[in-house]
Amino acid sequence: MLWVGGKEVVGTGELIAVENPAKTAIFAECHSASPQDVDDTVQLAHKAFKSGIWAKAPRHTRADVLDKAADLLASRLSVLIPLEVEQTGRAIREMQAQVPSLVRWFRYFAAVLRTEERPVLPTMGKLHNWIERVPLGVVVQITPFNHPLLIAVKKLAPALAAGNSVVLKPSELTPLTSLLLGPILKEAGLPDGVFNVLPGLGATTGRDLVSHPLVRKVDITGGTVAGRAIGSIVGSNLARYNAELGGKAPLIVFEKANLEAAVNGVAFGSFIATGQTCVAATRIIIHKSILATVEEKLSQKAQSIARRMGSPTNTNSSMGPLISSKQLGNVVGLVDDAVANGAKVVCGGKRMAGISDLDGTNFAEGYFFPPTILASSPECDITKTRIWREEAFGPVILLVGFESEQEALELANDSEFGLGAALWTDDLSQAFRVSEQIESGIVWVNTHHRNDPSSPWGGATTASGVGSENGVKAYHAYTTTKSIIINYAAGDEAAADDWFREDGAQVRYG
Repeated sequence: MLWVGGKEVVGTGELIAVENPAKTAIFAECHSASPQDVDDTVQLAHKAFKSGIWAKAPRHTRADVLDKAADLLASRLSVLIPLEVEQTGRAIREMQAQVPSLVRWFRYFAAVLRTEERPVLPTMGKLHNWIERVPLGVVVQITPFNHPLLIAVKKLAPALAAGNSVVLKPSELTPLTSLLLGPILKEAGLPDGVFNVLPGLGATTGRDLVSHPLVRKVDITGGTVAGRAIGSIVGSNLARYNAELGGKAPLIVFEKANLEAAVNGVAFGSFIATGQTCVAATRIIIHKSILATVEEKLSQKAQSIARRMGSPTNTNSSMGPLISSKQLGNVVGLVDDAVANGAKVVCGGKRMAGISDLDGTNFAEGYFFPPTILASSPECDITKTRIWREEAFGPVILLVGFESEQEALELANDSEFGLGAALWTDDLSQAFRVSEQIESGIVWVNTHHRNDPSSPWGGATTASGVGSENGVKAYHAYTTTKSIIINYAAGDEAAADDWFREDGAQVRYG
C-alpha cells in the first residue's frame, strides 16, 4: 500500500518485492506509485499546504504534534525494530540502539519551534522591519536503504516543523518501516495530506516526483551519480535542492594516539552497518611507527567480528549481511580488482560461506561478506587501486602508512569526496591543526559516527552533496524568509513623505 491523504491507498504501479538479505528470500510485497499516483499525491499535498491547516498552524501546535510523534514512535519500537532488521539485514543490536534515538529529532525541532527568535532589522527611519520564516510548499524526500527510519526522520522533522507538506519516497529495497510513519504521525495530530509515502523505483517514481512542477524542494540521500542526475532535473524547475551523497572517509591514526581506543574506533567507524554508511571509515592512514601494531590489532578485531556473525535477529550477532546481490557484487568486484593488482589481503576478502559458529546461520543463503582489510604490498600501492577512490559501501578498509603530518593530510584529502573524516591523537595541538586542514564537512577527533540533531551533517565537496542536515540551518533550509516592513510614523509625518510634492523638497528615497 501507499500512504496518501492520511490513509492506506492501493498503488497502481508494479509490485515491489522486499527481500530479507540474510536469507535472500522475499518476505513481503509493496505497491509502488505510478505516474498518476505521483501526480495525484503531489496535487493533494499541495492542496493541504494551500489550505493552511498545517502551514499556517501556530508554532506551538506544530511543536506539540512533533512531541507527540516522538512519544508514539517510542511506543512502537517493538514493531519497528524487528521490521527494520528484517528488511535491511542490520544486526538487531544496532537497531536496538539506533531506532530509539530517533525521538531526539522530533523533540529537537519541536524545541526549535518554541524557542526560535525572529530578528528585527536596523532599517533606517520610522520603520519596523522583521523577518518571518514561512514554509516552502510541497517537498520531496528520497531516502536510501541503509538507515530507512533514521534518515527519514532526520529529513521529516525539520520539514514538518517548518510547515511543509512532504512526499517521501523510501528505497525500493527497504520501504516498509517508512510506511509505518504515516499512522504514527496521523495519530500524533498531523493533518491528512501533509505527510505521504510513495514507494517505487528511482528511475520511475523518483523521476516523476523530482520533476513535478509543484515540488518546491527535493532532499535526497544517495549516491553521487544519482545525486547529480536528480540535481539537474530539480534545477530546471528552479526548486531548492539538498543532497547528502557519497563518501570515502579517511581516518588518521597518529603515533600519539591511544592504540586500543583507536583500534576500537576504526572497527566501529568501518564495520558498523556492515560498512554501508556514507561516513564509513574506509581509508585508514596510520603512522609508520605503529603501522604493524595497528594492523595486527585490527586484524584480530576483524576476525573476532567475523567469528561472531550470524542471524541479524540474534542479539549476539556482531554484523549483518550486505543489502542485496548488486551491492555484494560491487564489493566483491572492487576487492577482487585490488587483489588482482597485487594488494595484500590482511584478512577477509571473500564472500562468506559455511555455517555460523554463533547460531548455525547458513552464510551462503545471504549476502554475507566478512570484515576485510587490504594493504599495500611490494607489488601494489593500495592508493593506486580503484577501491582507494571508489565507494565500496561495504565492510572493507584499506591501510596505508605515513611519516609526516603533511603526508597524512595529503593522503586524507586525496579524494573527490569530503563528507566524513576522523583522526585519533592525544596531542591537543595536533588535533586542532589537522581537523582544520582536512577537507571534510564532518571531522571527528577520537570518535566516529557521532550524530546529534543539533550538529550539521553535510559534505564539503560536490561529490559528497549540497547543503546539510541537522541543526537550525536544516529548519531554515525548509523555509523562505519574508521581510515585513511597517511604517509607524505619525499621520502628518507620513503624509509629508510625498516624493512627487510640487515644492520639490527633498524627501526620503527607499
